[in-house]
Amino acid sequence: MTVTTTISSLGHRGEGIAHLEGQRVFVPFALPGERVAITLEKDRGTLVDVLDPAPERAVPFCPHFGICGGCQLQHIAPDAYRAFKTSLVEMPLQQAGLEAKLERFISAGGAGRRRATLHARKDAAGYMRARSHELLDLDVCPILVPALKPAPAIARAIGAVLGECDVSFTATDTGIDVAVRSAIKGAKGDRLVPLANQFRLARLAFNGEMLFLAQMPRVTMGKASVELPTSSFLQATAEAEAVLGAYVQEQVGKAKSVADLFCGIGPFALRLAEQRRVLAFDSDKAGIAALDKARRFTKGIREVTAKSRDLFRDPLTRFELSFDAVVLDPPRAGAEAQVRELAKSKVGTVVMVACDARTFARDAAILVSAGYTLSDLVAVDQFTQSTHIEIAATFRR
Repeated sequence: MTVTTTISSLGHRGEGIAHLEGQRVFVPFALPGERVAITLEKDRGTLVDVLDPAPERAVPFCPHFGICGGCQLQHIAPDAYRAFKTSLVEMPLQQAGLEAKLERFISAGGAGRRRATLHARKDAAGYMRARSHELLDLDVCPILVPALKPAPAIARAIGAVLGECDVSFTATDTGIDVAVRSAIKGAKGDRLVPLANQFRLARLAFNGEMLFLAQMPRVTMGKASVELPTSSFLQATAEAEAVLGAYVQEQVGKAKSVADLFCGIGPFALRLAEQRRVLAFDSDKAGIAALDKARRFTKGIREVTAKSRDLFRDPLTRFELSFDAVVLDPPRAGAEAQVRELAKSKVGTVVMVACDARTFARDAAILVSAGYTLSDLVAVDQFTQSTHIEIAATFRR
């Protein structure tokens, strides 16, 4: 049954919120103020028609928008889009008792995303359809860098050989890096090697094991060129990495000794080491090895000591935190255990980069309650057209 209603606000997932008979109903792709026709299933509405469009409504640039589950926000005009993403940062901080306001909103989509994971089947490859477990067969994804234009075709060819699997792509300085994951028992990854030659891949891995290597995938970080491990983290866009790297360098300032915690393969450590001594920690052993190798083969940087350590279970204690500044870039879970040790330390400057606004707000509140002042709050929008936002902030005693 189709019903007519008016959208009152946007939820944090970018869905329009309507109120029907005292119940909140979530309607994807609808905007505040719009009168819409929807079909209703419990608290979920499916948009049938926009009867009165909002002034903030924009024309999506992708022909798959609204069907594909990859993007949520292409229908929002730039000013409203920025206001919504700003609220994603500020609202959790307010809920944590912090009245911090965003100082800068930086668009960091750059040339597009250099990483993507497509789902593949025997006869299709793409992203899942919106609000569905059904696969949408894609011909193109315009939010990816031009180098990944052949990604759907590559994933489709891999699916045709292997069956159901996930195919992860990274565009690197030396070519496309592909990592395939399959849960099918008895699946033989070596059958994919001819495809690696056909599509001129730099590297192909299957369930964590390298099958093919034409050129070692490398990415540039400051003065360094880093060999990319198959499972290590990399910022979604090169533009965002450069913006965040510049932010970290600026906020660390003249600090002579710096700890880079959750350092990954070194996007911050290698840049910071151009001017000072850096001690870097991460649980990713392959990432630590790549960082250490890059350090040894890069001219013009100072000492970088890279160590493997699980900072969730074994954070640096307040007695170990004898640094002028600390840089934190944790995963979505945040860095609560490490932040609690920082709160007890004498570190003067903490620079935090975060990809989850709620865990960032939690960790920020711990530091502020310990006497730090939050400043230079910045949003870095690399996951454009989605409800994800990268955050950077500085805490000083």
